[in-house]
Amino acid sequence: MRASAAVTIGVGATAAVVVAALVQGAGANPIGTALSLAVPGEYASLIEASGHTCPEVSPNLLAALLTQESGFNPKASSPVGAQGVAQFMPSTWKLHGIDGNGDGKRDVWDPEDAIPSAAGYLCDIANDVKSVPGDKQKNMLAAYNAGSGAVQKYGGVPPYKETQNYVRTITALANQPSGGKDLTPAQASTAINAAAAMIGTPYSWGGGNTAGPSTGICCSPAGHTGTDIAGFDCSGLTLYAYARAGITLPRTAAQQYAASEPVKPGEQQPGDLIFYGSSAASIHHVGIYIGGGWMINAPRPGTQVRIDPMDSMTDLYAIARPAPHPSREI
Repeated sequence: MRASAAVTIGVGATAAVVVAALVQGAGANPIGTALSLAVPGEYASLIEASGHTCPEVSPNLLAALLTQESGFNPKASSPVGAQGVAQFMPSTWKLHGIDGNGDGKRDVWDPEDAIPSAAGYLCDIANDVKSVPGDKQKNMLAAYNAGSGAVQKYGGVPPYKETQNYVRTITALANQPSGGKDLTPAQASTAINAAAAMIGTPYSWGGGNTAGPSTGICCSPAGHTGTDIAGFDCSGLTLYAYARAGITLPRTAAQQYAASEPVKPGEQQPGDLIFYGSSAASIHHVGIYIGGGWMINAPRPGTQVRIDPMDSMTDLYAIARPAPHPSREI
């Protein structure tokens, strides 16, 4: 779905979530502040967004549940008939499945529908068992596995070995600490959301810092000046976005490439940086990958921060992942 010639929306879960967050406004919880578990990159922002549906559901808990249910396999099918990444039974899907991506269909096999549906269903059953004594999250997980009636009947997690192991496994996984050395999905998603919030901000040559838009400098190779424009150039935008995630980047695109870890073609994940040039020394542009072949970037003088295809420039040189060095300037 094309919103304009410059800003293209709706290709892949990450882009859909970013744009949905922009459309819904600032009332929603910030995406990307809690997820520390390793999840497939294409699902990270979707899990983070859905993981704030109600107080009993967190991104880590939702990620742990999906890990346990299907291992993030959207085509998973159990011997008893459970379907998709969240393993909905058909009767449960009929009542609780939602059209999460707004394409007019409720498809249990589509993670963009199934993941927010799982979060919504967890919230529904949390409400069903809210008067049951004990840990609310554990009772909710038990009800997801064994049904709300069983939790109500036994006044908590029922004495079923399968259900008790299910609750124990998901709770332990959801509460495990982050490894701390690798770039986390939460950091990547925070950077994406920070950049997305700046869509529409003017391009300014040399503009942008860790605090946000700023007036730039004179002059670009084509003679453009940013001294009278408050905004971002390409590397100013990425510098700002990753500062919001607690990661310091150098100022220029070439320096940012040198400070990042190269990613093999086809292995890029949302939040990776896309660099353009004919060599490492000649890199002249950088954007933030958001999934599905799309990026957020500040293209050039006379434009604004926007969403563009990765192939909108012909000299894509490399994709690299920012190294998680702590930011000192937030």
